[in-house]
Amino acid sequence: MLATLALFAALQQDGTRLELWYTKPAEAWTEALPIGGGRIGAMVFGGIEEERIQFNEDTLWSGQPHSYAREGAVEHLAEIRRLLWEGKQQEADELAMREFMSDPIRQKAYQNFGDLRISFLNHAGATDYVRKLDLDSALATVEYTIDGDRFSREAFASYRDGVIVYRLEAHGEKRLNFSAWLVDAHEGEKSINSKNEFIVKGRVEEGGVRYEARMSVTIEEGTISSNGLTITVEGAKSATVLLAPATSFVSPWSVNGDPNTRAMGALVRARRRGWEDLRKRHIEDHQGLFRRMSLDLGHIPEAERLPTDERLVRFAEGKPDPGLAVLLAQYGRYLMIASSRPGTQPANLQGIWNDSNRPPWESKYTVNINTEMNYWAVERANLSECHDALFDALEEVARSGAEVAREHYGARGWVLHHNFDIWRGAAPINAANHGIWQTGGAWLSQHFWWRWLYSQDRTFLKERAYPIMKGASLFFLDALTEHPVTGELVSGPSNSPEIGGLVMGPTMDHNIIRHLLRSTADAASELGIDEDLQEELRTTADRIAKNKIGQYGQLQEWLEDKDDPNNKHRHVSHLWGLHPGEEITVTKTPELFKAAQKSLEMRGDGGTGWSMGWKINFWARLRDGDHAHLMLRNQLKPVGGGGGGTYPNMFDAHPPFQIDGNFGALSGILEMIIQDHDGAIEILPALPRAWPSGSLKGVRARGAVELDISWKDGEMTEVVVRGEPDTTVTIRYRGNDQEVTVGPGGTSVSW
Repeated sequence: MLATLALFAALQQDGTRLELWYTKPAEAWTEALPIGGGRIGAMVFGGIEEERIQFNEDTLWSGQPHSYAREGAVEHLAEIRRLLWEGKQQEADELAMREFMSDPIRQKAYQNFGDLRISFLNHAGATDYVRKLDLDSALATVEYTIDGDRFSREAFASYRDGVIVYRLEAHGEKRLNFSAWLVDAHEGEKSINSKNEFIVKGRVEEGGVRYEARMSVTIEEGTISSNGLTITVEGAKSATVLLAPATSFVSPWSVNGDPNTRAMGALVRARRRGWEDLRKRHIEDHQGLFRRMSLDLGHIPEAERLPTDERLVRFAEGKPDPGLAVLLAQYGRYLMIASSRPGTQPANLQGIWNDSNRPPWESKYTVNINTEMNYWAVERANLSECHDALFDALEEVARSGAEVAREHYGARGWVLHHNFDIWRGAAPINAANHGIWQTGGAWLSQHFWWRWLYSQDRTFLKERAYPIMKGASLFFLDALTEHPVTGELVSGPSNSPEIGGLVMGPTMDHNIIRHLLRSTADAASELGIDEDLQEELRTTADRIAKNKIGQYGQLQEWLEDKDDPNNKHRHVSHLWGLHPGEEITVTKTPELFKAAQKSLEMRGDGGTGWSMGWKINFWARLRDGDHAHLMLRNQLKPVGGGGGGTYPNMFDAHPPFQIDGNFGALSGILEMIIQDHDGAIEILPALPRAWPSGSLKGVRARGAVELDISWKDGEMTEVVVRGEPDTTVTIRYRGNDQEVTVGPGGTSVSW
């Protein structure tokens, strides 16, 4: 927040081209360009004779308010545990499926809203076609020439004004002639009113969310009319299309809002503002966040002159292109700004962009890695406000999770298993062998703790973070159980996502729970409250089963030493203590650090998109920048010929598209340059040889400070630390620590 916009301008002058661009329209959805305004989003195809803009609104979901808790499930908990301790995994699984799972067993799905379609008359034969997404202005543009006349289009989704805006202009003698209409993904009622507004409205399902979208067109010169099926424009010099989608969703417990009032109000207000004011407000809003952080890793002009799809192919051929990592990182920040803002839903498995009513994994919130990965980088990448949507959702989840804690475990506090949806389901879903996993809420509580560490906002810690963390901790004080032989405390029934089936005491659980209990105790200590609870939390954390090193020198994934050295599963869940946890570090636990590396080597460098994103972070934490960069290369390969990769529009490919890999890559790129989890702010802990010189400016670190970092030929040249005057932090470089007190305007540090 302290970085000046001049820093970003200097970066642009450096030659970094922060845009995705192409020389032809998108054919597939994963070639289209995403725009987003937090609550609303769209994919712009850039067609010449017919344009398609597929759009979403983040509260359009199937289902309706519903409790997923299974009454009386707790009566079977002891028997499930007994069966697991006796090695009767199948019997335990069968009992759990009958008596312990969510009711119903599946959650609901995020929905496609529909399309804005525009058909152009006499518009064939375009040349000099260019399609772009400018990350700095958050504008998607198309330009082309027909018979010597230039045409241009520009699209954006406004967070401030709640509308999607599509501007079309003719710059020569020819004029715009087109028809526009809306396609409703739920086949509701369609109409065009006397104001030439195209309206679609309906309900996703009986008793569920109602919706309405309104589209209008204003023009300069020419005429506008309608025939009941389309809005037709003839002879216009320019046209502005406004689209306002809305739903009746109020909260996970109410769908009694009025989508008509919401959509009509947004459209009326947007028309009053006009295109120029809407555009100005949108760019100011976006750049106020985006321009806080800049990154420069060097330039290969030959690569940067290429269209983005060709650039990806070139990089996959092994040719250097450090600027592509910059583009990927800043694209991650762009996508976060576009899909997660205060007052909206958090970014789901696809952020906010989804063209299906039956999307993969319902495009909901999978919290055994994916939702957390979405938000790993937001504090460090200077986008703290984007975290707020997740915090709002988790406070709602804690309400439903308290019911699940009572009904399934007879416990205080709240619990979340491996998924939630807009109705905030918290019970175990799908199947026992991966759905019964108790630590989703515990893991997500880490994000509340991070906000405190990065902001030092005591009000947030007291009023929002601590109540959530305390509730998650109380659950485990009740739900942990003693190992029948060792007496250690273990979790269970649970699983090690997503491998091995239903078990007691997986390593991942224990790392997460220890972190939760200790950070909750630290939060209480900081606030000077709950002294008896602090002691209980720390004592309980110390009693949890410890990490163990197995027969291959690996970090054991389970209580038993049964890891398979040939297992290449994409989940490497038991390394949570290495990342995003901080229990396993080179300074505090060198033997476990080495064992974690062995486990990662055993799993290999393969995997799908998000898995590669996590491995970038793992290798950065292991201080092997070249291996982290190898994983980045693997993630950036064009889709095809195996799992993972990157689509032409730079969406991450699981496949199918999942946005977590985009955000995981952003986190990993920053982890290579700065880490702050091991008692100091460490500079260049895992710098790859591919980035010998560069700079990272406006990055944030724990202690509520902001840094500008520069290096040349692999050596740090300068670090500038900014923050509240007299703030003291420790800077570490190559094993040497230096205590720095921030002065007015910042303090420069050099070695």
